[in-house]
Amino acid sequence: MDEQTVVVTGATRGVGRAVAAEFADEGADVVICARDPERVTETAEELDADAAGSVTGQRADVRDEYDLERLLETAAEHGTPGVDVVVANAAVFHGSPGDSPITEASYSRFDDSYQTNVRGVFGTLRESLPHLAEGARLLVPSGAVAREAKPGLGAYAVSKAGAEAVVRQFHADADADAFVLDLGLVATELTGDESGRDPERVAAMFTWAAREADPEEHGGDVIDLRVWKRASR
Repeated sequence: MDEQTVVVTGATRGVGRAVAAEFADEGADVVICARDPERVTETAEELDADAAGSVTGQRADVRDEYDLERLLETAAEHGTPGVDVVVANAAVFHGSPGDSPITEASYSRFDDSYQTNVRGVFGTLRESLPHLAEGARLLVPSGAVAREAKPGLGAYAVSKAGAEAVVRQFHADADADAFVLDLGLVATELTGDESGRDPERVAAMFTWAAREADPEEHGGDVIDLRVWKRASR
């Protein structure tokens, strides 16, 4: 992925960090963001040190469209002629997985889940549009919770369903191919489940989707682990 420009939101930990590292190792110029400026700087320096490509960090809150506008403008300056891949990864989970029923969700936690996990995806993809290179791809991680109700996942599950709907509509309306990547259970701070896959094990799913996923078959739809493993054998 030499000379390609990739944006990854929520990239200082978990899946986002692993995905940023994977793209940089493949030679891409990666621009990462998160809310904490110190962690962004630290993560960018650590990932850039051993990368075949480069990693640049910028503080941004995906709930703020002006932050996103500046982030994508920064990324576009790295690319010729623009941004090739956008990974709208930033997400929050207020509460504990399995112990956060929708019946007990506060309005403030529900609203912030929506603002980050749905509007944040919308804003990230929306602000990328003026800067996308020809053939650009929009990638959004998700999980079965978006489509299969399970107890105790509350506002998070609702918000992931919303994020998937955003992806479908962008694929229909934008001049770019958009995909949902169902990663299965991943062991991160967000999921709180140490039994899941390490983020590094699923990071290659993103570089594969950026290069090889078939938009006619999967555009606007969900690509799960089975599809990825079958196609990448």
